[in-house]
Amino acid sequence: MTTVAILMMGAATSPQLKALIGHMQKHYQETNSFSAKFKEGISPAGGTRREREGTVYYRKPGRMRWEFGGQDQEIIVSDGKQLYSYQPDLNQVIETPLEQAFRSSSAASFLVGLGNVERDFDATIPAHAPADGFKHVTLKPKRGGDTIEMGLDPKTMDLRSLRLTDQLGDVTELAFSDIKNGVALDDKLFAFSPPAGADIVTAPPSPSQTSH
Repeated sequence: MTTVAILMMGAATSPQLKALIGHMQKHYQETNSFSAKFKEGISPAGGTRREREGTVYYRKPGRMRWEFGGQDQEIIVSDGKQLYSYQPDLNQVIETPLEQAFRSSSAASFLVGLGNVERDFDATIPAHAPADGFKHVTLKPKRGGDTIEMGLDPKTMDLRSLRLTDQLGDVTELAFSDIKNGVALDDKLFAFSPPAGADIVTAPPSPSQTSH
């Protein structure tokens, strides 16, 4: 998403992939913000699939807001420096510095639009992509972690689907619709204030931090 696409050219290994990444790069260079509806499906390895849906907002640089509705509600907000995850049923906020989130998860870095695909991923075209009419690219983290497969609208290069597979075999799928590029988004969308009485949990330092 966004600036991550600019860095993908070096990861391309075939003319077909280079062409696809080139079109994607141009599109996201010109996209400073977007909003979209999404549907999420989470399939734990050996577990029961659960589904949610909601709305996502994104604005350069590094600001995003995910609103999950329904019974399993959640709000995830990035203000460019901190990442907040709020679960209303627990009245709990988990706060993580973005820099730490990026070090611990290449996928998190990708989703906020600040990842470096050439440095962090091997990019390939999947051999068995879904027959959904989208152009698919697989990003495999070089240092381990979630593998990302994304589906791009061949006409607009909009991101239409994401499939994240972690090292345990858990799969998270996202399908995007009603995509609006270049929309004006209020600063308030990316500012988070914990609700009254909420339990604030600071994410523990990553192993790489504690080793220094």
